[in-house]
Formats: sequence, structure tokens, C-alpha cells
Amino acid sequence: MKFRPLHDRIVVKRIEQDEKTAGGIIIPDTAKEKPQEGKVVAVGPGARGEDGKIIAMDVKANDRVLFGKWSGTEVKIEGEDLLIMKESDLFGIIED
Repeated sequence: MKFRPLHDRIVVKRIEQDEKTAGGIIIPDTAKEKPQEGKVVAVGPGARGEDGKIIAMDVKANDRVLFGKWSGTEVKIEGEDLLIMKESDLFGIIED
């Protein structure tokens, strides 16, 4: 991808959830909620502190993250649906 976010923004691709419940019931698209889990695609350099120095980001590309249901701005880059959000919109990093 040829897109680099600025400051403390990140680009996230939603990770789609299973279309079946544990009991085997298929969930139609109209009943699904938007996933709140995603994979970080690109990361900005970080925010500037009051002293002018850049504060490094805690996330990096390929991290799996959790974010709020209404977090970020939906964009389409190179035909792919992505979210752009601030690092502070993230709840945390999912570690394997």
C-alpha cells in the first residue's frame, strides 16, 4: 500500500468474524455487527509532545488490535475498505 498516515494515526483493516455461531446457525449479513477487531496496516510516526519531540507509537504494522464500535473513519484505499483512527481509539493489542 502506498499510504502513510500522519502523526499518531493508524490504518486498520477489519478482521471479519465467523458467519456461523457455535451452534451452527448462519448469521445473515444484515444481522452482523461490524467487527471490532482488526489488523494494523500502516502506522504514522507518532504525535508531537509539547517540547516538539515525537512520541513513539505503541503499535506497529501487523499487530492485531481491538477498537470501539464507532471508532475511526472508513475509507477505501486501492479498492480495500480500511479504517483510519488515532492510536488513542484503540483498546489494546491482542497477543498470541
